[in-house]
Amino acid sequence: MLRFKLLCILFLTNFSFSQDSLQVSLFDKSLNQFLNVRDFCLSKDGTEVYFTIQSPDGAISQLATIRKTNNAWSEPELLSFCDENSYMEAFLSDDGLRLYFASDRPRKDSKNSAKNFDIWYVERETNMVGWSEPINLGKTVNSENNEFYPTLSKNNNLYFTMDVPTGKGKDDIYFCAWNGKKYASPVILNDNINSSGFEFNAFISNDERFLIYTKYNADGGYGSGDLYIAKRDENGAWQKAENLGAIINSKHMEYCPFYDEKTQTLYFTSKRNLLQSKAFKNVKEFQEYVNENENGLSKIYQVKIELK
Repeated sequence: MLRFKLLCILFLTNFSFSQDSLQVSLFDKSLNQFLNVRDFCLSKDGTEVYFTIQSPDGAISQLATIRKTNNAWSEPELLSFCDENSYMEAFLSDDGLRLYFASDRPRKDSKNSAKNFDIWYVERETNMVGWSEPINLGKTVNSENNEFYPTLSKNNNLYFTMDVPTGKGKDDIYFCAWNGKKYASPVILNDNINSSGFEFNAFISNDERFLIYTKYNADGGYGSGDLYIAKRDENGAWQKAENLGAIINSKHMEYCPFYDEKTQTLYFTSKRNLLQSKAFKNVKEFQEYVNENENGLSKIYQVKIELK
C-alpha cells in the first residue's frame, strides 16, 4: 500500500496536479434535457461545442451543437447531415473547418451489406456557414471492422479506436500517420496503451505528448471504465498509462475525454450516480433534482487540471 501511495505521489507531481485541488462539475445545465448525452468537442476559440445525444439504449444516436454568444450557450441543434443512421464522437480539426465523426451510414464502396462504423468528416469554408455532406475517410483508415472516436494532433496524425479480431483485445487504440497528402495504414499502439482487455475513446494532445483514454475493468481501477493518461519518453515511445485518480474516476463508467489545453480543462462523459433519497415538496423539485444532478445517466463533466 505504501508503494502504491508513493507511486501515486510521483505520478501526480509528474502531471502537475493534486487530487485535493480537483473539483469535478457538470458542464452546463442546458444539456440536462437529454436522457443520454455523451462525448464532447470544443472549438479552439471556445465558442462551439459538439456532442452526441442518444436514446436510453443508445440505438438512436445523433450529433448536436451549441454556440456561445454573450457568454451564454445557445439551445442545442442537430447537425444538418444527420439522418436515420447513427452519428457520434465528433472531433473538430485545429482550424475548425473539418469535423470528424463515427457513423454507420452506408459506404458506397463497401462489399459488406452489414452496417459497420467508419470514420467520416464534413467540411466548411468558415465557421459561419453550414457543413458539407459527409465524406468517408477512405479505405486506408476504414475497414470492414468498426472504427470509432477519431482524434487528431495539430499535424493531422489520427488516433482512433478499432474493433478488429487481430488486435490485442476487443477494442484497441490505433494510429495513422499523415504525410501531408494521405494517411498511412493503421498501427496498433504498444502494450503500455493496449491490452487483452478493452481500450477505447482516446484523446491526443496537440503535440502528441500525452494520450488520455478509457480502460475498461482494468486491474487496479475503480470499477467499470476509468480514464488513464500516457506520456511519451524522449524517444517518442509511449510509457505505461496511469489512472487519473479517484476524483475524476468513479465506480461507474468514465469515457470520451477531451482536453482544452488553452484553459487546462478536461471534459469527459460519466455515468456516476450521487443521488440520495430525500423528501420533495412537489414533482417539479423532484424532476429538477433527478435531472440536473449526477443521476447514473451519461452526462458531460469538466475539471480544471494541468497536464504537461
